[in-house]
Amino acid sequence: MDSSKLKEDFPVLQKSKVIYFDSACTTLKPRAVIEAERQYYEEVSGCAGRSAHALAKKTSELFESSREKVAKFLNAKPEQLVWTKNTTEALNLVIRSFDYSSRKKIATTRLEHHSLILPIMEQQRRGIVKMELMKTNSDGTFDEQEIASAIDRSTALVALHHTTNTTGMKAPLEKIIKIAHENGAAVLIDGAQGVPHSHVDFRKLDADFLAFSGHKMLGPTGIGCLVGKSGAFEKLDSFIVGGETVETVHIGSVQFKKAPKRFEGGIQNYAGAIGLGAACDYLEKIGMKNVEEHEKRMAAKVMDAIHSIPGATIYGAPAAKDRSALVSFNLKGVGKHQVALMCDSYSKIALRSGLFCAQPAMESLGAPQGAARASLYVYNTEKEIETFKETLGKIAKLGK
Repeated sequence: MDSSKLKEDFPVLQKSKVIYFDSACTTLKPRAVIEAERQYYEEVSGCAGRSAHALAKKTSELFESSREKVAKFLNAKPEQLVWTKNTTEALNLVIRSFDYSSRKKIATTRLEHHSLILPIMEQQRRGIVKMELMKTNSDGTFDEQEIASAIDRSTALVALHHTTNTTGMKAPLEKIIKIAHENGAAVLIDGAQGVPHSHVDFRKLDADFLAFSGHKMLGPTGIGCLVGKSGAFEKLDSFIVGGETVETVHIGSVQFKKAPKRFEGGIQNYAGAIGLGAACDYLEKIGMKNVEEHEKRMAAKVMDAIHSIPGATIYGAPAAKDRSALVSFNLKGVGKHQVALMCDSYSKIALRSGLFCAQPAMESLGAPQGAARASLYVYNTEKEIETFKETLGKIAKLGK
């Protein structure tokens, strides 16, 4: 893939000339995605599944076609995919509506995004479940001997990341999912940082649920997905109910639709779903294997750039091969926010700084006050990393 050529597809990059290193927060949108949303609003703009007129029928057609595209992208079936507004809603849907009648434990880790760990903490606060943490090491790797001790016959759900938003490292999912299923526990994967950066085959993954967001994979904001195994949705109670979730309603009795419609109450983000379908088309054209290879190269280059600065600290495992193109770091004597602000001021480099909505994770990695984070994607180039290296060199001199 030619990142320099791909940059031409992104209007923001053509207008602002920013060096965008904040894709773990949200990705930029290619023209094809913007056009797909525009076309819906300008040419269709109806409601799906309700009215019988031509615009409504066209909306239904586009909406369900997008469901098929996104499901195919993950090697899942369309009926296995529920539209949500983001990963957060998808994770809450499972954690807050799972059947804990016979098992009361959820196993997770300290490395999780707040979107995953907070719903579990809330369920524990309400006395519904007990949270148990699988042990992880200070470099973000797992103590694999400890995994089996955290997952047992009392575990209802194992919930954890595919790839973290603090180090870009993957969890040992094959091992964890195997142990969970041997103990009769279901598995929920936070794929917000995994689906955009890796070839994720839902069938092969063998998790019960997978959550992810469109805006982190070139799609629109306000659209996400929960993918579930056949039968897995039967373990969930209704989460948001209303129009389109029911077959019949009488005072005193309701017959709900089957998944995915049972979990898609009210008017949906049709434009967002259509835009996400276009984003999947765009990524399919590039090829996810090419995306992965590009990110490995970018990760190595970024880590080399940061390591070239005396006193710089990178969090997580030292090998680039274990990461997507995401690196959290600190410079000696220069605050994290100052690093981000000066990268923007000096070279129009957009970084993230702080705790990344993952405070327990950053504490466990040895950065309790947070860090700066560079996260790259398909539109980033080696030339941009050279500019980044030069800029960090200038900033580092302030800490001397």
